[in-house]
Amino acid sequence: MGSAAELAAAVLMLAGFPAIMVAALIPSVPAFAAATAVTYLADHYLHRQGSYLINRLSKVRAGLSIRFLIRELLLILLLARLDLSNNLIFYGATACFIAFYGLQAPHGALVTLIRNRRRLPVATRNVDLASRIRIPDAPRFGLLNRSAEKMLHLDLAAVVGILVAAQLDTATPGFIGIGVTIGLGSLYVVALMPYVRGKKVPPNADKVLAKVDEWLRDYKPETVLYFSGSKDSAYQVNMWLETMEQLDSKPLILLRERVILQNLAPTTVPVICVPGGVHLMNMDLSSVRVALYAANVGKNIHLLRVPTMKHVFIGHGDSDKLASVNPFSKAYDEVWVAGRAGRDRYAIADVGVRDEDIVEVGRPQLAPIQDWQGVPEGRMPTVLYAPTWEGWDGDPGNTSLMLAGENIVKKLLKADPPVRVLYKPHPFTGTVLAKAGAAHEKVTALIEKAAAERAADPRFQADAAAVAAAKAELARIEARLTVLVGSGGGEKGDEAEATRDGVVDVARYEEIARLRGEWNDAYWRSFPVWEHRVITGSEPRLYDCFNVSDAMVSDISSVVSDFIASGKPYAVTDSAGLGAEEFKRQNTAVRAATILSNKASELGGLLDAVRDPAGDPLAEDRVELRQYLLGPDEPTSIEQFNTAVANLAIKAEARNVGQESRAAASAAETVV
Repeated sequence: MGSAAELAAAVLMLAGFPAIMVAALIPSVPAFAAATAVTYLADHYLHRQGSYLINRLSKVRAGLSIRFLIRELLLILLLARLDLSNNLIFYGATACFIAFYGLQAPHGALVTLIRNRRRLPVATRNVDLASRIRIPDAPRFGLLNRSAEKMLHLDLAAVVGILVAAQLDTATPGFIGIGVTIGLGSLYVVALMPYVRGKKVPPNADKVLAKVDEWLRDYKPETVLYFSGSKDSAYQVNMWLETMEQLDSKPLILLRERVILQNLAPTTVPVICVPGGVHLMNMDLSSVRVALYAANVGKNIHLLRVPTMKHVFIGHGDSDKLASVNPFSKAYDEVWVAGRAGRDRYAIADVGVRDEDIVEVGRPQLAPIQDWQGVPEGRMPTVLYAPTWEGWDGDPGNTSLMLAGENIVKKLLKADPPVRVLYKPHPFTGTVLAKAGAAHEKVTALIEKAAAERAADPRFQADAAAVAAAKAELARIEARLTVLVGSGGGEKGDEAEATRDGVVDVARYEEIARLRGEWNDAYWRSFPVWEHRVITGSEPRLYDCFNVSDAMVSDISSVVSDFIASGKPYAVTDSAGLGAEEFKRQNTAVRAATILSNKASELGGLLDAVRDPAGDPLAEDRVELRQYLLGPDEPTSIEQFNTAVANLAIKAEARNVGQESRAAASAAETVV
């Protein structure tokens, strides 16, 4: 259902229709008007929110058109119950609603035709098609946006007018409303008609694809990141965008689903979304030598079939999960892993991936994570608690939050000497188990209470002027970001316009990136360095929390693997009670961690390591584990990645040259 407000709106809407019927039968014009208003407003709100319920109602014969029709039929019933069945307004209302629904057919046909014609065979970003092909503007004034809802709501004028007429016992207001409804409905249909002919119609698919091929021949992409998946998997391609921007070769991103393009993060890399498999297979990708795949999905075969390029599985994370050793990986020419751990996983799994086809390239995404230099002198240590969520199966062992969360936070808050606690929960926390949501609320309350007590403690003094200055800077940066993201940052009128005009403004893109870095710096200065904090939302990012922390407590997830890049002490909770040795055996990433039981009684060892790095018994283990999981620090991961791309491109080119030589030799023998 979504939010509590959506649930309330849904209940009001569903209860409103029986109320309308009762009001019609009584009959009571005021009651009918009130119940009708509730259903209109609730319906509109749920549409604006894209509520799940709205999408499901059509499956049970209660779709949008039906709901409006029922209201109108009940209005006719009201008029009959008011003994107005022989009144002119009764006939006018009946004729109005019949005529109004008669307009739905041409309106729906025009909207469908326009949308189909404007749905190009490809959608792009950062590809200059505007200079090569004419793509006209979408219909203005949002004529296509939620068009059915807008058209149906035009009956509001007639409904109001008829109700006023019934209450005042005069037909004039009713016929005014009827005239407005029929007039606006007709104008809506007329306004759409120009977009189905002439210069307002985009070129056909063949012309668009020909111009895309023309652009590809001019641009000559060399390395492609290929991705297919659902809306929820967009993060898997987003994590590779910055790496693609740093490639030494010419990059291109190929997507297969429009919904992924809609959820793609901003990038300067050219992006082409090609939903049709035939269109993709006919696309001119002759200059591409290396194809990178972030997920194992069926549609990969549409590019894997191309022999002129080498194919590489790069994945979307590095962990001990079964997905990291998928047998499908042997379909690729190479599999790139972060470090030796990835190579060993495939050897242990024995799924057919040859050791010589595995290349260690590090994790370029972890570059923003800073190395630990110890707690700065005079600053209180900061400990980050970043538990994962309960997971789709609701297994209590997935997260420490339910069984150990309170114990962990209480011990951190009572630590002596004191530490600062940052709590950043997983955004999905509580979505499957209410118990996890309740645990999150308790932890949040503990931290907020401790923060208030510390702020009132005279031992903790804040530099009020510095904090105020940072808050002012934060407000300035946010205002500028709002302007930059709001002006040109959103989608155009429709996908066709976004394709035509979707070339990124590099200067604006770079300014946004710079300002976000400045925002992060100002954010941490906008409150005292000893203040406990609950951090939710997308900003500050998890890696930013890593960088201001001196240690972390978490659960088995990619968060732990990523934190290891910092070299800082960390603890992982054995929520399932496997025991330290078995827990380490099953999870490579915890081999250099302080293992916590659900009572968190071992937390003192983590705090000792933070306060006295020289006496940290796990320091050397963390160095070894970091290299084992993520590879060497030098050369940098992006340098390793670029080297791997270049080496594989050479292999692809050698293969192609060899094929050409053999073909030429065969042709020569045929001539002789």
